[in-house]
Amino acid sequence: FRRRLELPRAVRLRLALESLGPIFVKFGQVLSTRRDLLPLDIADELARLQDRVPPFSPELVLAQVKEAYGRPASEVFAEFDATPVASASVAQVHFARLRPGDGGHEVAGRILRPNMHAVIAHELAVLATLAGLLEKVWSDGKRLKPREVVAEFAKHLYDELDLMREAANCSQLRRNFT
Repeated sequence: FRRRLELPRAVRLRLALESLGPIFVKFGQVLSTRRDLLPLDIADELARLQDRVPPFSPELVLAQVKEAYGRPASEVFAEFDATPVASASVAQVHFARLRPGDGGHEVAGRILRPNMHAVIAHELAVLATLAGLLEKVWSDGKRLKPREVVAEFAKHLYDELDLMREAANCSQLRRNFT
């Protein structure tokens, strides 16, 4: 019940969304793009959720890399920076340099937060339950189709968790610009 009211309302809202978990951070990200609906102070603060969510530890980053590649980052990359350059709701971005045999290029890679699939599944189940309840208890609930909204949100979230698809999309974007 202790609230830190000395902080501005926009900061309190951002911190609350961060503490509630990735789906709520994602919701804040979406809201931050609607400057026509929100006061400027809130929109500006929620924009911090785009790439300045508190990062997870370098030790967990290195463990995620080892799990993904089956060997330590030091064996996969010539250089790997365990400090993120950006951190958002489901992943964070790290710079690295490939080994000379792999081209030696500088790269940026996204690393999912630990246990993200399970966290997302749990939070989506909660949202789906709330959406079903909303349809039953609110007169406009069925008209607004909250279960369909949650299903669409889930589809986009699971797409974001598929880093191979995202890498393919980035490659396609590069080809398009070339």
